[in-house]
Amino acid sequence: MSEKNTSNKAPQGRGRGPGMGGPMGMMGGGAKAKNFKGTIKRLLSYLKEYRARIILVIFFAIGSATFGIIGPKLLGKVTTKIYEGFMGNLTGVGSGIDFGYISGILLTLVGLYGMSALLSYIQGFIMTGVSMKISYNMRKDISEKINRIPLKYFDDTNHGEVLSRITNDVDTVSTTLNQSLSQIITSFTTVVGVLAMMISISGSMTLVALAIIPVSMGLVMLIVKQSQKFFKEQQKQLGHVNGHIEEMFSGHVIIKAFNGEEKSIERFDVFNDNLYKTAWKSQFLSSIMMPMMTIIGNIGYVAVCVLGGSLAAKSAIEVGDIQAFIQYVRNFTQPLTQLANISNVLQQTAAAAERVFEFLDENEEIVETKNPVDASNINGVVEFKNVHFGYNADQTVINNFSVKVEKGQKVAIVGPTGAGKTTMVKLLMRFYDIQSGEILVDGKNIQEFSRFDLRDQFGMVLQDAWLYNASIKDNIRYGNLTATDEEIVEAAKAAHVDSFVHMLPKGYDMLLNEEASNVSQGQKQLITIARAFLADPKLLILDEATSSVDTRTEVQIQTAMSRLMENRTSFIIAHRLSTIRDADLILVMNHGDIVEQGTHLELLAKDGFYANLYNSQFESEVAS
Repeated sequence: MSEKNTSNKAPQGRGRGPGMGGPMGMMGGGAKAKNFKGTIKRLLSYLKEYRARIILVIFFAIGSATFGIIGPKLLGKVTTKIYEGFMGNLTGVGSGIDFGYISGILLTLVGLYGMSALLSYIQGFIMTGVSMKISYNMRKDISEKINRIPLKYFDDTNHGEVLSRITNDVDTVSTTLNQSLSQIITSFTTVVGVLAMMISISGSMTLVALAIIPVSMGLVMLIVKQSQKFFKEQQKQLGHVNGHIEEMFSGHVIIKAFNGEEKSIERFDVFNDNLYKTAWKSQFLSSIMMPMMTIIGNIGYVAVCVLGGSLAAKSAIEVGDIQAFIQYVRNFTQPLTQLANISNVLQQTAAAAERVFEFLDENEEIVETKNPVDASNINGVVEFKNVHFGYNADQTVINNFSVKVEKGQKVAIVGPTGAGKTTMVKLLMRFYDIQSGEILVDGKNIQEFSRFDLRDQFGMVLQDAWLYNASIKDNIRYGNLTATDEEIVEAAKAAHVDSFVHMLPKGYDMLLNEEASNVSQGQKQLITIARAFLADPKLLILDEATSSVDTRTEVQIQTAMSRLMENRTSFIIAHRLSTIRDADLILVMNHGDIVEQGTHLELLAKDGFYANLYNSQFESEVAS
């Protein structure tokens, strides 16, 4: 990778990891939130900006429910009028069915149901916009948070876990806001309104209808209690499946190279089987809720019909009131069931939101100094003074490291694996902060610079050539996002990219795939060097930049890097010691300490640690 941090906005990935968006998102969030009230309160803070729209949604939801509630009462009057007309014809009394009255009622019903549907559509349209905005804001907050979290977090956290919070958990919250918020209002309004209409028809029939509610709610709570533990386990197993799939996709070349397909499939089958078992149980328990409610509801309908028939026979109520009351009973139990389901959904949503907020609350990099030193005119003198550092407080990696590098010097850092070479680079760019000592640039402590300004002065070419899913031209431009096409071509020529790019389909406009596997390793490395040329940094870091290419390509890369290092303070980390013979200073590290330093010839003359490294490498190359 080579880059000059002219922007802290990295290109976003095009793909989406395997997850549980949509219905699966709702299904997967079965774990309960640790702090339900606090999470919901914080979630509501995202809604403050859209308070006016939400009030409008509440108004429309109430209006839609109210217009729907009036309908059965009017239909009951139609039924009564038809019954009276039919009985009048049968007994020879009266003028028959009053179709004029019925037509008026039906037209009124069309208007009421039309208004109900219109208000429902409007509130749904508004709420969809609000939920999408909240999803956008959450993802934006997460994206910005990623740039403020120290690298240590990502060293200790599975990447699939972070992606799951950005996609699955935010989707769960969005779906709930879009569907459940207005449904809560509608269901509550419907319950209150229907109860009032039922009481207006018959108090005794209302008592009979209400008698089935405790039974229904008790059954619902029992099922929810049993299914909740399976939803929680399902979330855990789904995480295992997602993590395995993400690992297999990222390492599919290695898997094929070592014939690991069968082993991978076996592990997937275990995870998938566990997910199937828990998902089957949770979904089965959830699916039997509605049939059980229907059975209990039908028993209630029978009781209501028997009592209603008895009251109608005594002329205590009208025949149409029985029909209206039965409709109201159905309209009453359905929103109650919805409210019970929503309570479960809210638990899932709170768990998802809590995971998002946990990420947003992660410790950030140390806050920048309020008045950072201007880094735009640095010369490139770097000094390490008694630096001590460990990734963990009880495990020191760098011990009392001290060295001074003058402007324009080429400094090579060599040593066995684990000596602390790459760690020094991470400290220099403030990916990590040291425990004690100082790192100075032009005599100023790097902690006096803002991280952004400090990193803006560095260019990097790493062993792993990081390219993203865009054209070759755009990948080079990543070093300087404001560069013109002419400047890109000049950088490409300096890095020997121009010599091969015209042989590729579409040249500079050729689109690299997600793993940049449609160009060779050496070509990828040269593209990253071109990116560093375009960045035009004051300081340069080359970390194992030639370790994974053939000898001929290495010569091209070495030539390009030599041009790149001209008049720049450069830090070169290399295992191939033959590539750093012309370094102005070689620092030999072992176990976090500088054990030797000097030029190539001086260190060979000492016949010490460096000489042993160099000669052993030379002997192994001859033997091979």
